[in-house]
Amino acid sequence: MSVKNLELYKSHIDKYGFSVINTVFSDDEVEEIINVLSSIDTSRENFRKSEDLFAIRQFLKEIPDIKELIFTENLKKVIREIFGEKYFVVKSIYFDKPETSNWYVAYHQDLTISVDKKMELQGFGPWTTKQNQFAVQPPMDILENIYTIRIHLDDTDENNGALKVIPESHSKGIYRPETIDWKVETENICNVRKGGIMLMKPLTLHGSNRTTNGKKRRVIHIEFSDMELPEALKWSEKMNG
Repeated sequence: MSVKNLELYKSHIDKYGFSVINTVFSDDEVEEIINVLSSIDTSRENFRKSEDLFAIRQFLKEIPDIKELIFTENLKKVIREIFGEKYFVVKSIYFDKPETSNWYVAYHQDLTISVDKKMELQGFGPWTTKQNQFAVQPPMDILENIYTIRIHLDDTDENNGALKVIPESHSKGIYRPETIDWKVETENICNVRKGGIMLMKPLTLHGSNRTTNGKKRRVIHIEFSDMELPEALKWSEKMNG
């Protein structure tokens, strides 16, 4: 199984801010990933657990065994041909939205990056710190450079929290959700099959609804850039795929 016609997906994400590619991972590859996930100790500090959501921040650092299962030849081809030869991982999160989850996410843009320290830098701010992890809103050129891959371990549609997006919103700068004009904007539900991926620009307005069909939604969220940060600031999760 190999991914083809990537130029079509590249032009789609550039124009609309998102794209969906199904059958990137085989059923066997997905099961291998799920097997590793099912054996982890969920009590660690970077793990967040509630009735509505289980999340692992700094996922690839916390679960290093999973990296070779994720970066298959297919995924590396997507990164190389759609993003570019020099793109590397800058952030990773695992989300598990259980079957009974009431968790929903309002429309928003992803406006922060994860970095290794807090320091005064022109154009960087505001800052947040959680559990000694530093996040900051960087200048626009850095945000515009990032690509996100969301690997789906379950069939996902509007009934179990598939992302809904506003096409082309990534090209409108900082776009406050409360200013969305539904007379001119449209909503797109990004259904993704198990083993498929969703590609997204972080400035694309996106959100998700509550689960209503009693089905899981497990997603691995990985962000990529090919830019180094200024001065002594570094990406907190930088790793080459």
